[in-house]
Amino acid sequence: MPKSLVYSLLIGMSLLVGACSGRRPETLGVTDGKFAPCPDSPNCVSSQSDDPDHVIEPLRYEGTPQAAREQLLSVIRKMKRVNIIIEQEHYLRVEYTSAVFRFVDDVEFFFDPSKKLIHVRSASRIGYSDLGVNRQRVEQIRTAFAE
Repeated sequence: MPKSLVYSLLIGMSLLVGACSGRRPETLGVTDGKFAPCPDSPNCVSSQSDDPDHVIEPLRYEGTPQAAREQLLSVIRKMKRVNIIIEQEHYLRVEYTSAVFRFVDDVEFFFDPSKKLIHVRSASRIGYSDLGVNRQRVEQIRTAFAE
């Protein structure tokens, strides 16, 4: 196989894999204490959703919100292919990237100190189904956070 064809294939594959990350959605963040709603697709979970297909329990904590935030950050930092994008007192935004195709999932955490809850929203940037990855990730975080 000619070198030029090999280089062209490698460049094409790199562009294809890079395109799987998609653009960072403009709807991320918290407005009036609420995340953006999940889309109709099954690749999103949110503790603030009313839809039984998308709803997931928030994380619960004892103690101070600051201690819970540090504990959550410790859990997140131990995970693979994670990038903390925003780290604020009551809000965290994190990106997780899949190993092979470099799909990016946006995960948000919003602290409600009055109820000692951490609301969570985890959504795939592109595609329709995530095969349950977002729900599994939140449950993995919940388990590690509780330890």
